[in-house]
Amino acid sequence: LYGDLDISTIDEMPPGRMPIETRWLTPIERPVAFDHVRAEVAAGRQAFVICPLVEGSDAVVSRAATEEYERLRREQFPELADRIALLHGRMSGRDKDAIMQRFASGEAAVLVSTAVVEVGIDVPNATVMLIEGADRFGLSQLHQFRGRVGRGEHASTCFLLADDPSPEAEERLSLVARTSNGFDLAQADLELRGPGELFGTRQSGIPSLRVASLLDGRLIDATRREAETLLDADPELEEDAHATLRSLVERAEAGIVAEAH
Repeated sequence: LYGDLDISTIDEMPPGRMPIETRWLTPIERPVAFDHVRAEVAAGRQAFVICPLVEGSDAVVSRAATEEYERLRREQFPELADRIALLHGRMSGRDKDAIMQRFASGEAAVLVSTAVVEVGIDVPNATVMLIEGADRFGLSQLHQFRGRVGRGEHASTCFLLADDPSPEAEERLSLVARTSNGFDLAQADLELRGPGELFGTRQSGIPSLRVASLLDGRLIDATRREAETLLDADPELEEDAHATLRSLVERAEAGIVAEAH
């Protein structure tokens, strides 16, 4: 699939990063997560609270950022009401920048947000990631959220909360809770959802490849190595033993030229 391109794999965390403990909690265990947030803020650190929706919806049973923001300020952390901030994609760019500045500076201790913080956020003092409605997110998203903490010198925790997950969602949450390896999660995501289209817009499902399957990663790698070995020894496929292969290559090249015209 990659032809003669070399692939660089970065499989190590940046130096100095602390491990992140990931816990999947049942609804009745939600107070455990809130107690941890309170303790971390009291210790001078910060927390994210992620919700899948901006506002409540009759069609989707899940927590919404605007409602959770008000509830946390009023019921859960009244002592922190002035230090809880709200961020979501419907805000103007100026308002979002102002909120992120409050959080980055430490003025805001708890940031209630939607998926807009999935990437590009670096707040080393944040040590808690609490994800409400975790069953509404995919494996890659959950791993990206988790990566917003554990970026400083303090140990961090990621809490996964889901009120009524489906069996498929339970499988995803269990995977995230037991592994922090992004490559393993990406492979699991590929196997669970399918790769989608290589040249289209569909991001899941089985592609219409005639021969290869993106699920066969190890077989593809082994095949590529065999092809490299063969071409190193006989670049033009001139040996008699490679006559059939040479004929197939010529037919394939002729077909490509014909399609181009």
